[in-house]
Amino acid sequence: MKKGSEPMRNNILDGIMGLCVADAIGVPVEFLSRERLKAKPVSNMQGFGTHNQPIGTWSDDTSMTLCLVDSLASGLDYKDILTKFQSWLNEGAYTPHGDVFDVGIATRQAIRRFMAGTEPLKCGGLGERDNGNGSLMRILPLLFYIQSLYGTDFEEVDESFNIIHDVSSLTHAHKRSQLACGIYISVASMLIGNMDLKIAVELGIYKATEYYKRSKHEFKEEISKFSRILDKGFQEKDERDIKSSGYVVDTLEAAIWCLLNSNSYKECVLMAVNLGNDTDTVAAVAGGLAGLYYGYESIPIEWINQIVRRDYIEELSNRLHLSLMKNSVERLTAFIPYFENVNKENVCRWSGGEKIVDNHFTMPYPVYKRSINNFIEIVYKSNLLCYDYLDVIQKYGLDNTAEMNVAIDNADLELALAILTGYVRQERFCDGLWESAVQDKMFLKILKRLEQLKCF
Repeated sequence: MKKGSEPMRNNILDGIMGLCVADAIGVPVEFLSRERLKAKPVSNMQGFGTHNQPIGTWSDDTSMTLCLVDSLASGLDYKDILTKFQSWLNEGAYTPHGDVFDVGIATRQAIRRFMAGTEPLKCGGLGERDNGNGSLMRILPLLFYIQSLYGTDFEEVDESFNIIHDVSSLTHAHKRSQLACGIYISVASMLIGNMDLKIAVELGIYKATEYYKRSKHEFKEEISKFSRILDKGFQEKDERDIKSSGYVVDTLEAAIWCLLNSNSYKECVLMAVNLGNDTDTVAAVAGGLAGLYYGYESIPIEWINQIVRRDYIEELSNRLHLSLMKNSVERLTAFIPYFENVNKENVCRWSGGEKIVDNHFTMPYPVYKRSINNFIEIVYKSNLLCYDYLDVIQKYGLDNTAEMNVAIDNADLELALAILTGYVRQERFCDGLWESAVQDKMFLKILKRLEQLKCF
């Protein structure tokens, strides 16, 4: 079942905890064959096994993801990300028990290059054999940073993919690994809305691959490596055709296949783990997607309660969430002086209404000025849109714009963003709504309320 709309969602916590829990379930059986797991399948959180770690222990997948979460809370800084990777590898930072028990060869080599003085974006391996899943497994936090800059349609912005490729390149710089990360982030982005699962996955894959098809030559050559997930019948492939190795293409395919062939977070993660082989990473990559789609509340509470340093993971996730929200709110509240001084005459002019024949006229429509269009564009290119805004507004018992106008003065963050989203998106069904929002000072009230809530 798709996640609901009852409490306000923290998508970062959804994805990061989804990844971490799945990672921890896969750790004890890493490297076990599919045949062995079929004879004794994993059905719950357990401990020890392959790495002899206590129950709820997560691996390098989560540790490196948390490095990125922590770094992005202060902005994008490639040197800082690698410095945190170095602290993880050498000092046991960002680990469940203070030590590193699992690390990929390519990742270790990249960090050592950084320690030897190599520039951050030149640390990742470029060879054909440098296409393990070590950057794919930790790339998810970048989704939230990119969406805070470019919104949900970031696939149309070259810089967003450049950032994804650069963050992959810190450890894995081959075009294939970069492309896998780009597809994964695009799919993850589509899962946050209230879209049907299969449509969301297909749209995410389509948007990313269309970008790569029209991009530089070296990416066009690599698209063929991902031909299977482009196949409309990929979901129906037999499990025997799904590989679960540490090769980045195999991991991406397995994660997406598990997501498409399951109906809950739990089912998706257990399916991924029981594919065998690179169980922790395949599960982590799948679990991040499933966490985004089904939500934090869908993760079995007994699994969450067993996660080592759960509070630490949640604290880092919440810190990034607040940091990105504040940045987005600040970009919007910069328009407060504009809305304090503007009136409806300054906002738009009406066109249309011309007579065609007797008693028949064209429909009038507003033509908005550049400033108001800039504001609307920034709203869309933020992480503040509330996808289920109608449900939220209804939940608070508001039936019309007059009631919203009164409620905004004391609205919490969830309601304020739902009302903002409603005004922004409903213009397409109600010509002149933005003009009314200016005249009634509704945009101004929303922004002032967001400014008050900026520290949440």
